[in-house]
Amino acid sequence: MFMGEFDHTTDPKGRLIVPSKFREELGDTFVVTKGLDGCLLAYAKPEWDRVTTGLRELSLVNKNGRQFIRFFFAGAAEIEMDKQGRILIPEKLREFAGITKDVVSVGADNKLEIWSKDRYEGLETPSDAMDEIMERLSEMGIRL
Repeated sequence: MFMGEFDHTTDPKGRLIVPSKFREELGDTFVVTKGLDGCLLAYAKPEWDRVTTGLRELSLVNKNGRQFIRFFFAGAAEIEMDKQGRILIPEKLREFAGITKDVVSVGADNKLEIWSKDRYEGLETPSDAMDEIMERLSEMGIRL
């Protein structure tokens, strides 16, 4: 499980150091793709396989399903980590996420989110949305 928040910077070549806490769980080769909130998502290979198997259940008759599949897979790239724990994220993905220098790596359960620091700090969590989430969790019998 990915947990925690870590600040990093990219080097002049655009490489990013993966926090040591996440390296073993991601493995030497993993997948990075576009996230819905303007971040990048990194999945270990077994989790990527599980997620993509679920996406195959989306109806191709539904235009929104086709668009999401296109968005998710077109942005995906297999990434290799070097011996120093660095990765080179493709330029198109860095541009999508607005990553130029300062980066925040955020553990998000089954995946790692990679954010430009500016975007991450600009996120707002409206209390109404949190109230709705807490209510749904309560209905499911989950107490935090």
